[in-house]
Amino acid sequence: MNSHGLGVTRCGNMEFRWGERTYIMGVLNLTPDSFSGDGLGRNIEAAVVQARRVVEEGADILDIGGESTRPESSPVAADEELRRVIPVIERLAGELSVPLSIDTYRSEVARRAVTAGVMMINDVWGLRRNPELAQVAAEAGVPLVIVANQREKTYGEIVPEVIDSLREGMKLAQDAGVAWENIIIDPGIGFGKTLDGNLELMRRLGELRALGRPILLGTSRKSMIGLVLDLPPDQRLEGTAATVALGIANGADMVRVHDVMPMVRVSRMTDAIVRGRAK
Repeated sequence: MNSHGLGVTRCGNMEFRWGERTYIMGVLNLTPDSFSGDGLGRNIEAAVVQARRVVEEGADILDIGGESTRPESSPVAADEELRRVIPVIERLAGELSVPLSIDTYRSEVARRAVTAGVMMINDVWGLRRNPELAQVAAEAGVPLVIVANQREKTYGEIVPEVIDSLREGMKLAQDAGVAWENIIIDPGIGFGKTLDGNLELMRRLGELRALGRPILLGTSRKSMIGLVLDLPPDQRLEGTAATVALGIANGADMVRVHDVMPMVRVSRMTDAIVRGRAK
């Protein structure tokens, strides 16, 4: 066990040694309607070029999504999601030096993605929409990210609600056979939470440590930043940097970001202060 007591999570040929440093999850959106303006649709070559660049800039893992998670976006059919992501995964799995993650809540998409070479499943519904995802992760022996999603729910106090939601997802995952070291939790910034709720979650992120699993934080370009700074998604870099630095200081182990190179630098500097890791 490391200093955090979170152990090591193996993901393909990568070992996440929690507590040693902050890991960077780069985003690859294969959607035409990404909220952050970086959607690539079904342009495989453009996706490969962008994926290579993200890895060169320092991403430790690449999160591939075929359906927008913006609040007002319309869902796509599973076969369209598969058409967007599988050809890209098949190309990248053999080319990249870092593992791939699939951002999906559909078990059939996750199953096909794992077969195509994906090494992590990132479920923005935290097993609420499709508990079968846990079985896919268990059978494949891959890490599973459980996101606290408050959409379609009402909540009173945000932090206890998020902790309960994550605990519920963790139990479903374990009951399905997902190994403890393969569970990663995400507070779900922007998923069904008010601006005040998101800001409070950021302030009290350290309370999620009680769950005993590594924390993935996804704040990059989110509307929380837009609302505070009154800026569009493509101008939220500094706001994202503030959330990444404070998130790491409050316990985040991995950050999911669009702007990889600047956030690698922010993470390294923050790690030097927070973790005493100067190199």
